[in-house]
Amino acid sequence: MKIIVLFPTKTEAQFFDHPAAEVAFCGVGLTATACATTRLILERRPDVLILAGIAGVYPGSRYKIGDTVLVASEREADLGFFTPQGFRHLAELDLDMDFEVNAVLHCPHLPADPPLPLAHSNSLNAAIAPFVATEGIDVENMEGAAFFHACLAAGQRFYEVRSVSNEVKLEHDDWDFETSIRNLTRGVNALIDHLLAQAA
Repeated sequence: MKIIVLFPTKTEAQFFDHPAAEVAFCGVGLTATACATTRLILERRPDVLILAGIAGVYPGSRYKIGDTVLVASEREADLGFFTPQGFRHLAELDLDMDFEVNAVLHCPHLPADPPLPLAHSNSLNAAIAPFVATEGIDVENMEGAAFFHACLAAGQRFYEVRSVSNEVKLEHDDWDFETSIRNLTRGVNALIDHLLAQAA
């Protein structure tokens, strides 16, 4: 089984070294991730592609700093328009256009007995944006929705693992990189071991 783990940055990959997986980098943000994911799928033909990185946690989520999750769904949360009534997501607007906008993207490959707890995520280019909807959402990142889009379009088997490094608050500057990145490494290793055991 050819498994590639895609990290946004080298910092997030600093502790990772699983003998059954290759490593790649996509950069930060939705555009860079979409390009890198598509290129990886076309050029390296992985059986499994895993996006791994840190994330912020929303107030009210059951998760906290240091927790590691398997992302079940992603939403490009800042895709839309500002109106006199405030921000409206593009999927909520009644526009006569010749394209479809998915409000939520789901991972169809989740194991029946996942090795990590499941979470729902917002993806944004503008992190900690105060205008996006967060009800029912646990974490926030800057790459996941683009990764989901590219993988779903290509029919690629994929997963996303996130470890919480910070709270999504404008006044919260206390990020725990050390703990979250070490826990991210453990979480990705657990997922890979689980997938290998299922395939054996």
